[in-house]
Amino acid sequence: MKDLKYLLAYTVPLAALIGFWYKGIWSYTAVIYAFGLIPLIESMVKPGRGTYTEEEKRSRLSDGFFDWMLYLNIPMVFGMLYFGIHTLVYSSLATYEVIGLVISLGIVMGTNGINVAHELGHRQTVVERMLSKLLLIPSLNMHFYMEHNFGHHQHVATLEDPATAKRGQVVYAFWITSILGQYISAWRIQLKQLEIHKKSFFSVYNDMLFYVLIQLGYLAGAYLLMGSRGLWFVFICAVVALLLLESINYIEHYGLLRNKVDGRYERVRTIHSWNSNHVIGRMVLYELTRHSDHHYRTSKKYQVLENKDESPQLPFGYTTSMVLAMIPPLWFKIMNPRLPKVSGH
Repeated sequence: MKDLKYLLAYTVPLAALIGFWYKGIWSYTAVIYAFGLIPLIESMVKPGRGTYTEEEKRSRLSDGFFDWMLYLNIPMVFGMLYFGIHTLVYSSLATYEVIGLVISLGIVMGTNGINVAHELGHRQTVVERMLSKLLLIPSLNMHFYMEHNFGHHQHVATLEDPATAKRGQVVYAFWITSILGQYISAWRIQLKQLEIHKKSFFSVYNDMLFYVLIQLGYLAGAYLLMGSRGLWFVFICAVVALLLLESINYIEHYGLLRNKVDGRYERVRTIHSWNSNHVIGRMVLYELTRHSDHHYRTSKKYQVLENKDESPQLPFGYTTSMVLAMIPPLWFKIMNPRLPKVSGH
């Protein structure tokens, strides 16, 4: 029964649904919930236990509940997407309502779309990896699968990783460098794979080409079904989801760098990602906040990720940290003194 707390992951879509149903000031329910209520609750609730026994790990890994918690996001995300875009296109809404609803829908595409895709993208089965790519379509971010798995996890906490924010880098600048850098990196990885396997650019082995075609098809479908307004709203929601992802990337890796030994980076350890053990964020984001352990053992499923004492700890939960990052002087004042010294750069 205690694992039912992971149902909190569905509260963000629920908050967005309330906004779309009641409209008016309720249009901002998901925004207020994610960036107001969750930080408030986390400030009053102490972080929980951070480790599991070997028996607990075996039990959690064999329990299908945790997998179905992920799978159910697929109908939820696409159902919410259709209902949301349809409402935005065909309802008579004030400008402030449109803004709130678009942001809310973008948050759902980020938390229950990209975040779940991230977890499934690390799985070993073909079906789960396909589901990962499917969930990345609404954010126009299918290349994330390529770059994250074959780029970010190799280069994290280095100057070569576009998803690692540099010390003193403002989040708004990071949005641009990370988005562009990851897309370019994904193509470089793909072209290198084609070269290694001696495959043509125009072949079934060029996943990146398929990603482009699938996403263009998605946009074309939005236009055919709901016209130019539908296309516009789909695109803006994707931008919101993408900026949410990059804001998370920013706080997860800000300023952390691996040391170089004899010209080579040390192996990735639990000290190379910021960690957060705040309970509400953990449940809502499927333990993404235990990010240090994720990078240390990429294959670990979310239900057995642990809090490591040696990991650098964010002083606040994820959503609070994202809000602080939007105020660069305050973010730097809080975070820069916490950064470790790095040699060899």
